[in-house]
Amino acid sequence: ATVLTMQLSEDVEQVPENATDEGEGEMEDHEDTSSVILPDSELGSGAPYLRFSKTCLKNVFSVILLFIYLLLMAVAVFLVYQTITDFREKLKHPVMSVSYKEVSLYDAPGIAFYPGKARLLSCKHHYYDHIPPLTNPGQPGKIECTTQRINYTDPFTNQTMKYALVVQGPRDVKKKELVFLQFHLNGTDQDFSAIDYLLFSSFQEFINSPEKAEFMKDCESSYSSWKFSGGFRTWVKMSLVKTKEEDGSETVEFKQETSVVNYIDQRTKPRSDQLFFVVFEWKDPFIQTVQDIITANPWNMIALLCGIFLALFKAADFAKLSVKWMIKIRKRHLKRRSQVMNHIS
Repeated sequence: ATVLTMQLSEDVEQVPENATDEGEGEMEDHEDTSSVILPDSELGSGAPYLRFSKTCLKNVFSVILLFIYLLLMAVAVFLVYQTITDFREKLKHPVMSVSYKEVSLYDAPGIAFYPGKARLLSCKHHYYDHIPPLTNPGQPGKIECTTQRINYTDPFTNQTMKYALVVQGPRDVKKKELVFLQFHLNGTDQDFSAIDYLLFSSFQEFINSPEKAEFMKDCESSYSSWKFSGGFRTWVKMSLVKTKEEDGSETVEFKQETSVVNYIDQRTKPRSDQLFFVVFEWKDPFIQTVQDIITANPWNMIALLCGIFLALFKAADFAKLSVKWMIKIRKRHLKRRSQVMNHIS
């Protein structure tokens, strides 16, 4: 009797259900009949009792799936944290965006010269990079450029008066329009002779400005100045860069490439004066626009977070149902075992 009791307690599903379990439903009956013990007559003489339990396999697979979904939930939580962190970093560190706009005509820039004691001898617009040879170097020639002379106080000292000669720059970039200027300096007490100049974005704005002195003071405060030396021909190729600030304002600056060629003075008599030659031309027809952009897209982040949270809720729901199902199977197993023990008693 003791041996029989042990065998029955280990193999619970050998005993058929009592009449009290008939009301548990068709699904329970199906689960109960899934575990059977094959008698020795069916297995052959000498073979041990074998048991194949589908319920046990389902429990194992449920536990494995539960761990997989818990792992997926951990990955989803990490992705949420990483997404929010990346979004905050991108907000703090915007990316500089550079775009190029091609134009056929530029707004004519203003070229402000500070010649000092030097005198403008000639000024002319040429096209297709063609500059004819000088006929009378050092002698006054034609001034065919639009010029404006202006006096204003130095914006940095507010005491020194400055004299500027403002010349209209080239416009037609497709025809390679350039401006060629010649200056003459009769004598200087310095070891080196040079003329300062600066570029600003619009000569027309300078002409239309009611306060030209204030306009030039603002330009000198905002733009950089350069020099070109006497005894050389300085070729300046300009490019325009526009920068959009965070407040929506736009600033303009010039980038330039210069090349210097030595001037061979072929005048008959030795001279103590200095000649200055300078050429201004646009480098290319592209206006460069620079602005800071934030690469983080809030809508993409929201969509990603929604997908992650949906996966989390689905995983949590599956885990809850799996736990409930295992608890239910465990209760059924304990109930059957109790019934078998009562039957034996």
